[in-house]
Amino acid sequence: MVYFLLYADEVDEVIDGLEECYRCETKGPPAAEARAVKRLHFLLFMGLQMVWMVFMVVFIILLLSAPLWTQQNLPFHASFPFHLHDPSRHPKTHILIYFSQCIDSVYFLMWLVSTEGLSVSIYSQLTATLNVLCIEFRHLQQLCNGDQDLLRREITRLVTFHQKIISLVDRCNEVFHAPLIMQMIVNFLLVSLSVFEAMMARHDPKVAGQFMVLMILALGHLSMWSKFGDMMSQESLELAEAAYAAYDPNVGSKGSHKDIRLVILRAQEPLIMRASPFPAFNMINYMAILNQCYGILTLLLNTME
Repeated sequence: MVYFLLYADEVDEVIDGLEECYRCETKGPPAAEARAVKRLHFLLFMGLQMVWMVFMVVFIILLLSAPLWTQQNLPFHASFPFHLHDPSRHPKTHILIYFSQCIDSVYFLMWLVSTEGLSVSIYSQLTATLNVLCIEFRHLQQLCNGDQDLLRREITRLVTFHQKIISLVDRCNEVFHAPLIMQMIVNFLLVSLSVFEAMMARHDPKVAGQFMVLMILALGHLSMWSKFGDMMSQESLELAEAAYAAYDPNVGSKGSHKDIRLVILRAQEPLIMRASPFPAFNMINYMAILNQCYGILTLLLNTME
């Protein structure tokens, strides 16, 4: 929340750029396919958000109901002066502390869901925009139908559109540099420690279940970011094939052919979701992170034994 307050203008700049891309009208044969792609990406993102919300609600319920099955222990381990957290000595203050922790938990976790949803949705929309651009390139020759003036105008528009997407991706990586670093570090620690805690509490199913839900949330969160980053990278690479499909040496001027070659050249390097010096968010690095988590878990378990 504090981050979005501090960088509100930069986030608004990114959202305004995405709004311009989204509102660009697709004409001719690719219009229906472009609308279907936008709709599919929206439904995919909303479906994942609903699943994320369900798991978050389950985690909140398990967290807030902890006193019912852990001898009145607070959701978060805390020590207050004069033993105010002790239910046997100060039952009223214990209840007040419990409710304050409940309110804080719900408030901050809901903000987490909201801000994370905004961040992921931005990269999801960039992927959808790249997909629409691929569709327009594939239907370019059909749309122009030999009209060289129209072909020139459309190629100029699409090249400018591609440049705007590249600029938006770079800008997103700059604006969300700190959150992306935080996501990588926090998810790495959460996956490692939650699995370790679940293994240590395996004789207490209720406590182990709480940490298992936390592990699923951490894995799901990292999986979502990695998958959307991977989708954006793959879609940016497919743009080279789409631009090549629009190339016809018998139609268009040398300038048009040069612009198409420029798009193909730019599309050789994938657009990535990344916060230096950490690796990009994709499924390959996701598996590498899981391997590192498994190594740390094995080390911790061997140390405890």
